[in-house]
This record gives sequence, C-alpha cells and structure tokens, in this order.
Amino acid sequence: MGEAVLAGALIFFVPGYGVTRATFPEWRVLFPLRRLRLLETVALSFVVSVALTVIAGEILLSTSPSGFQAYWTDPVLEMFLAAISLVAFLVAWARGAFRETPPDAHHLVETTPEEDPWELMQELDRLERVRRRAMHRLRRSEAGSRESAQIQAEIDEIDSRRTEILREREQEYAS
Repeated sequence: MGEAVLAGALIFFVPGYGVTRATFPEWRVLFPLRRLRLLETVALSFVVSVALTVIAGEILLSTSPSGFQAYWTDPVLEMFLAAISLVAFLVAWARGAFRETPPDAHHLVETTPEEDPWELMQELDRLERVRRRAMHRLRRSEAGSRESAQIQAEIDEIDSRRTEILREREQEYAS
C-alpha cells in the first residue's frame, strides 16, 4: 500500500509540483489569493506531472534496446521521474521558491486594475467587501451619530470609486 501511494504521488504530483515551483517561484499561498494560488498550483502540478510521465515513458520506450515495460520490480520510470523531480526542486530552490519572502517578479508586467480585467474584477470585489463591512457597521451604529456620518461618508467614497472605475472601463470600450 505504501509503495502504491508513493508511486502515485511520484507519477501524479511530485514532478509537476517541482516544475511548477521552479517556473513560478513568486507564487505564494497567502491571504488575498490563497485559494486561487493553491488551486492553480495543485491543478498545474497534476497536469504537468501527467505530461512528464507520458514524456518520460516515451523516452524510455524509444531509448531502451529491449523495450520498456513498467513493472513494480523494475522501477525505471519511478527513478526517471524522481531524477526529474530532484532537478526541478533544485532549480526551484535556486530561484527562491521556498524562501519565506517571494523573489522579485521583475519579469512580470505590472498592470493597474484598469488595464487588466482580472485585476479589475478583484478590485471591484474588494470594494464590495469593504462596502458590505461598512454597511454592517452603519446598521450597528446609532442613527444620527458622528460615527454613522463617518461610515456613510466612507460608503459614499467607496460607491464613487466603484462608479469611477466602471465609467473609465466603459469609456475604454467605447473608444
């Protein structure tokens, strides 16, 4: 049972995880994007591992003089995948994928929320969350108090920022 779990992880996850971390060392599973990054990392690790397993199997088939056959007693494929994993983890480590602070992503193009649709949606979602919290605080505050006036001003500012973002985006689409 233990060998099957180890072999399954080696075939379906570990090499892809190493390659994913080596390719994207700046990805962290931290607060604002933790679920998205975790899902991306796991999905990409699975897909890349399966692809690497197929490629490794094809390489072993074409280079082996007597042909390659995957037997539990002949762990050639597992050794090949373990070597790929080791190299990928060493590259990921060298690129800073396992440091506490992520490496600079200088190769990434910085965009503002108005330039990138995904970032725009995240900004609008963030504004909506802040607005809901403010509305909750407003409901809990005393009507007519100074605190409720400040909260209402905050809500009005959030609404104007949201409207401004949407108006700018509509103008970009119109031109």
